[in-house]
Amino acid sequence: MPSRRGFLAAAAGGALSGCGISLEQGLWNPCRSQLPQRLASHALVQAAWQGIDARQMWDAHAHLLGTGDSGSGIVIHSAMQSLLSPAQFARRLFFLNAGCVHEAPGNVDRSYLERIHNLVDGLRPGVKLLLFAFDRAYREDGRPDPESALYVPDRYARDVARAHPDYFEWAASIHPYRADCVEALEWAAANGARAVKWLPAAMGMDPASPRCERFYAALARLSLPLICHAGEERAVLGRDAQAFGNPLRLRRALSQGVRVVVAHCASMGQDRDLDRGPEGPVAESFELFARMMDEPRYAGLLFGDIAAMTQKNRAVPALARVIGREDWHPRLLNGSDYPLPGVMPIFSVDELVSIGLLQAAAAPVLKEIRSYNVLLFDFVLKRTLRSGGKAFAPRVFETRGFFERLKG
Repeated sequence: MPSRRGFLAAAAGGALSGCGISLEQGLWNPCRSQLPQRLASHALVQAAWQGIDARQMWDAHAHLLGTGDSGSGIVIHSAMQSLLSPAQFARRLFFLNAGCVHEAPGNVDRSYLERIHNLVDGLRPGVKLLLFAFDRAYREDGRPDPESALYVPDRYARDVARAHPDYFEWAASIHPYRADCVEALEWAAANGARAVKWLPAAMGMDPASPRCERFYAALARLSLPLICHAGEERAVLGRDAQAFGNPLRLRRALSQGVRVVVAHCASMGQDRDLDRGPEGPVAESFELFARMMDEPRYAGLLFGDIAAMTQKNRAVPALARVIGREDWHPRLLNGSDYPLPGVMPIFSVDELVSIGLLQAAAAPVLKEIRSYNVLLFDFVLKRTLRSGGKAFAPRVFETRGFFERLKG
């Protein structure tokens, strides 16, 4: 386990503040390997795979992380490496532990990928992860922000997907304020990118800004979807521009014909109801997303991913409603938000039982699976959830066609 255990336990409250903490499986991922056969063949696991074509199952929300120790070009903010910023230092170690690379100094980049290989091998042949690059934050003048939280280059994501085509696809991350944003997007499309990922609050871009127009035009022309975080952001430090995560700010992209995937279905936080003016009342971010999903003009353009929606801080406000909205299921995409399922305190299987979304008998099995394979845990958990007798449809997990679809 990570060193300085006492210090980290004290820092955990700061690192995970607002995330909702459960200690039912402890603080740290045990990172066990080789799932026992009794779990691999358990009835709960077998039932989860019923009706699923694994060849069509692409995890649509997975993070490519590391420290740059392989020459990958990854850069992480100095605050996450300093004991002078205990919450951020602890946050970094939570992520490293979640990916089971906390004991791999000097070999983090490679170990991170090897762990994912092991996890995917514990699923079924054909399953892939869509790995996200992560661009720097940029200022209004188009220059990189030196306070960027994280940088994971597009070229590294491309190279990883090329080197491991049976495991990975990749999504580019391109800031629309860059002078070369359209050229960078064209390069990404030519090199096999399946989508573009934004995190506006940390990256410092306003999706409603006219500055994004040329980028949106290029996305629509190239038929690349935009996967954009919406609602409150707590995982990545950065510009702290939370207002940029308002799902209503994505109307500009939709008006340009861009297919937009709202990450997490905007299932956390509150935003201004901009439909009622710039000083409109505050509303739940999820309610604003739901309003847009119910607008007929967005039927073929607006989508949501269910990544992280089983987390403790998201499950109560939105999960049951998303399961129950069967009319939305053709427009929902599954993602794990890997490595977050390995951050043990931010999930509570017991709470899902207590709110009636999960049968109590499933809880111990799911917890044990999680100690070995967090990707299998995430999948089996979501396939086992029930709300009012309804469940996520198999097509929510068969996302490959969405990313391979060409504009008609």
